[in-house]
Amino acid sequence: MTTRLKSLLIGSGALLLVPFIGSQFSQEINWYGFDYMVGAILLVGTSFVFEFVLAKAKNKQSRWAWGIAVVLALALAWAEIAVGTFGSPLAGS
Repeated sequence: MTTRLKSLLIGSGALLLVPFIGSQFSQEINWYGFDYMVGAILLVGTSFVFEFVLAKAKNKQSRWAWGIAVVLALALAWAEIAVGTFGSPLAGS
C-alpha cells in the first residue's frame, strides 16, 4: 500500500467523522449506520480508483484530468444518493 493511498484512506475516515461529530451537536444531521456504510464505500472506493488512475496516468495533464473526473463522479453519486438529483431508485429523501 502506497503512502498516497494510506493518506486517501485516512482522509476518507476523517471525512466520515464530520457528520458523526455534527450529529452529536445538532438534531439536523440524522445519519444511521447504513448511511456511514454507504459513505465509507463511496469514499474508500473513490480512493482506490483515484490511486489507480494516478498510477496509470502518463503525464501531469492526464493525472489532473482523470483526478477531476473521479472527484466529479463522486460528487454526482453523493448528490444523487443524498437528494435525488436525477430521480433514480437510489435517490434519498
